[in-house]
Amino acid sequence: MSEKSSASAAPQRAVNFVSAVPDGDNRTRQVCAECGFINYENPKIVVGSVCHWGKRVLMCRRAINPRRGHWTLPAGFLELHETTTAGASREAWEEARARIEIETLLAVYAVPRISQVQLMYRARLLTDEISAGPESLEVQLFEFDEIPWDDIAFPSVRWALHQFRESRHLDSFAAFTNPPGETGDF
Repeated sequence: MSEKSSASAAPQRAVNFVSAVPDGDNRTRQVCAECGFINYENPKIVVGSVCHWGKRVLMCRRAINPRRGHWTLPAGFLELHETTTAGASREAWEEARARIEIETLLAVYAVPRISQVQLMYRARLLTDEISAGPESLEVQLFEFDEIPWDDIAFPSVRWALHQFRESRHLDSFAAFTNPPGETGDF
């Protein structure tokens, strides 16, 4: 098979995709039978942050599925041509109308069941003026012992909150990853 592959979108003309293992590859991919274009499907990148104001952290109650009505951190999919820190700041604004300053990378999580890589930052709220954006039913600042732990939307939210608490007093540290044996399954 020829080297006619690209990370960009498929050619503009109609394509006749077939499942095949391209030359030099070891996985079945969708390949155009006519021109050899390989339609790579790669994990989605999620960016977000644990935003703090003093001893409180910002959480958003989801207005959308999946996990509508559960609490999460401001996070979402990285957009094309966007840096990861800009994406995390944008998500904080979109979900909680929060203006933040990124402090450091907190964690990089792998969630293979949904093909995601999640980058979570530690961030400081520039003001405690927050309000629900279109993807949030409500937003709130919680002290750690007030967090609605029984209503957390996703395992990675729980990980990030605990890892934030563990590292919040540190100026520098190695970014965290999934806790041992955890893959993001419920």
